Amino acid sequence: MSTPAGTTGDGAFPDRFDDLRLSRVAVGEVFLRVRDGGSGPPLLLLHGYPETHLAWGLVAGELARTFTVVAPDLRGYGDSSKPAAVPGHESYGKRAMAEDCIALMRALGFDAFDVVGHDRGGRVAYRMALDHPEVVRRLTVLDVVPTGEVWARADARFALGYWHWAFLAQPSPIPERLIAQDPDFFLFDAEFGGAIRGFPPAAVADYARCARDPATVRAMCEDYRAGATCDRRWDNEDRAAGRRITCPTQVLWAGRGALEAWYDTLAIWREWADDVTGRAIDCGHFMVEERPRETLAAVRDFHAGDRSPTGPTGSARPPTVDHRVT
Repeated sequence: MSTPAGTTGDGAFPDRFDDLRLSRVAVGEVFLRVRDGGSGPPLLLLHGYPETHLAWGLVAGELARTFTVVAPDLRGYGDSSKPAAVPGHESYGKRAMAEDCIALMRALGFDAFDVVGHDRGGRVAYRMALDHPEVVRRLTVLDVVPTGEVWARADARFALGYWHWAFLAQPSPIPERLIAQDPDFFLFDAEFGGAIRGFPPAAVADYARCARDPATVRAMCEDYRAGATCDRRWDNEDRAAGRRITCPTQVLWAGRGALEAWYDTLAIWREWADDVTGRAIDCGHFMVEERPRETLAAVRDFHAGDRSPTGPTGSARPPTVDHRVT
């Protein structure tokens, strides 16, 4: 049985999004708030900072026409669990987040699946593909290059443009106490030029509600502390060992964003993955909200490569399995 969790739509999303089931699912030491449904091959959607799974509200319902869509709040975000911090920040590393997602998909009956990740979710997605190549069939990353590459290439442009990377990674409780004075201003005005305020009202309300919880702010800071420490270390170790992403990989990025201005994005990803395609989309960082139709079409076309609901390991969704919280 499923239990209601979090907010419902207010008409800002297509009706099909609200038709997806909303629940909390136990995965090891944490619970994840999850929205899922549809039919067809499994497709895991992973949101970024400072959002929740509602970031997918404009496209998830449409994707559910041809895929079984699963969209969780990452650990630390939204209404998912906020584990305790540890000295090395591994409890918010992308390896732990990836393992949450694998456990979630297995609980829902899928041993192998496709993954789409935006921002921090993209970092979880490519870490999953590196650590567990047997479970990721196709990978899409939206507006990211690998974490190790970001830190290795950090310069004055990065320090001014992506200043929140260094700020959020400062030792506790420095950023937590400063953000707590006015979390709405910090997340919606000081960052991203206020762009988030123009997104669907149901999503903005969800982000604001969650950001007013000090545990969410602490978790987001831990996410970035992990990025500056264990996540970066794991990337560097993989490069040194010659590990690569072996599944087909799609890279989409914001044509009016930092990646377009600072990097040769496809060239960087081709150093990490064997089969890379992609392009820029004419928008800012929040691609799904700013260009939902174009982003949807690109993602849907790429992941339509395998229409079977059974993955290469023979994983199909058993109709009688239900691991939701009762």
